[in-house]
Amino acid sequence: MVSASHTRTPSILSRYNQAMRRLMCVTAHPDDEAGGFGGSLRLYRDRGVETCVLCLTPGQAATYRGAARTDQELAALRRKEFAASCEVLQVSRGIILDYADGQLHRLDVYNVVREVTRYVRELRPQVVLTFGPEGAVTAHPDHSMASVFTTLAVQWAGRSNRYPDHFNDGLAPYRVQKLYYGTANFTLLERQPISPSPITAVIDISQYLETKIAAFHAHASQAPLFPIFENTIRQRGPNEMFHLAAVSSPGSIRQETDLFDGIQED
Repeated sequence: MVSASHTRTPSILSRYNQAMRRLMCVTAHPDDEAGGFGGSLRLYRDRGVETCVLCLTPGQAATYRGAARTDQELAALRRKEFAASCEVLQVSRGIILDYADGQLHRLDVYNVVREVTRYVRELRPQVVLTFGPEGAVTAHPDHSMASVFTTLAVQWAGRSNRYPDHFNDGLAPYRVQKLYYGTANFTLLERQPISPSPITAVIDISQYLETKIAAFHAHASQAPLFPIFENTIRQRGPNEMFHLAAVSSPGSIRQETDLFDGIQED
């Protein structure tokens, strides 16, 4: 079931908590889930992993607006497109929050992290994916802030002295086992310079490359970007690349081909 909303549903949450393996992906805009993480989301869903995408904004400040005449109309349109993309990727649950697109750097960090932390404690993912602090190859500041919020949430979700008000609702501290930043082996020369995270995991998504492109095409309001996106994705090759940014069990870094390598099921 895909739910592009801010509403929490106890029946869905209980099912998540009982699932053996759970993956959460935190993004900034509708279409990020497909462009940055689509191949891995579908790959792990096909392996029986419960997947959740938490998108911080409805993308109401996008340059390309389809038939939308106002920011509100664009937000509603992009929520529908996000739900369609999540259907293509078979995401177990898709959630869009209501923060302002293009303004994440202006928000109160502590309070945004409170909300992301709550979702971590509710959904209890063993693995979390998000952008690197550079803002991905596009150097988008919203991507950078998604990285900051998610990194803090992963660290703080497991601590009893962070947001203890959550525990009044039956939640408990929860430690994510692995946090990954999406990264790449190329940069975009026409964009601002970035310093990407080193590649520590390479995931073969060759079987899902066309699915990833189809999921991005579900964002019809962004149609002018389709040729650029598809050309970039095909040049990038049949892999998605990640940097292991944090682990619950300290150890040396090593190259991986499976994001759930070493995960203990809870």
